[in-house]
Amino acid sequence: MDTLQNLIVALLVPGCAGYAAWKLMPSAARRALAAALLRRGSLPRPIEARLRRAAQATSGCGCDGCDHAPKTPAAKEPGPQPIRFHPRARD
Repeated sequence: MDTLQNLIVALLVPGCAGYAAWKLMPSAARRALAAALLRRGSLPRPIEARLRRAAQATSGCGCDGCDHAPKTPAAKEPGPQPIRFHPRARD
């Protein structure tokens, strides 16, 4: 039982550390690392597809151009404005 627990921890901890490092990494470093891993080759298809998207990403945030939304006409009288939540694109 103790060996199985150690094996699970040995797999989970590096996986979680890698995930956290990838998410917190600056986008330029993420693109460079993804391109280097793709050049290395021999990766499973789902991982290769995800790395290819990361290597070709143009923006570091999940915004996808929402800051370039068309301007809406100003309200006639000031007051509360509705809050809109935009779902973030998944990597």
